Amino acid sequence: MFKTILVPTDGSERSDKAINNAIDYAKHCGSKIVGISVAEPYPFSPLAESSMAIDPALYEENVRTLAEQHVRKIADAAQAAGVPCQTATMMSFAPDEEIVNAAKTYGCDVIFMASHGRSGLSRMFLGSKTQKVLAHSTIPVLVLR
Repeated sequence: MFKTILVPTDGSERSDKAINNAIDYAKHCGSKIVGISVAEPYPFSPLAESSMAIDPALYEENVRTLAEQHVRKIADAAQAAGVPCQTATMMSFAPDEEIVNAAKTYGCDVIFMASHGRSGLSRMFLGSKTQKVLAHSTIPVLVLR
C-alpha cells in the first residue's frame, strides 16, 4: 500500500484525471498527497533578445503564478476529500528531473501522473516527460491516459 503519493500537474484535463485518481486512492488507503507543478523559465536566447517584446521577469512571474494555481487545485480537491496534502512549485527546464527529485525529497513511494498520449514524430520532437520519469524513477509510476 502506498503512503505518500506524488502528483505532478501541468493543469491539463489529463493531469486532473491523475489528481482525481490519486485523491480517491489516498482517501481509501489513508495515504497523503504531494502535489507539484514545474514552471519552465524564460527561454533566454541572446540572439533574439533585442527583438523580443516579452519581459523575462514578467514571463517567469506569470508561469510561476500559473503553477501555483495548478497545485492549489490539488490542495483544494484533497482538502474536500479529507486527504492530507502538501504542495510545491519549482522552476526548471527539465520537469521530469524535478518530478523524480521531488519524489525523493518528499519520501514518496509512488507517482500518479498523466500521459498526453503523443506518438510518432510529435513524441520524438517534443519528448515525453512521462517516459523520462518512467526511465529514471526508482519508485512505481502509475500513468493515466
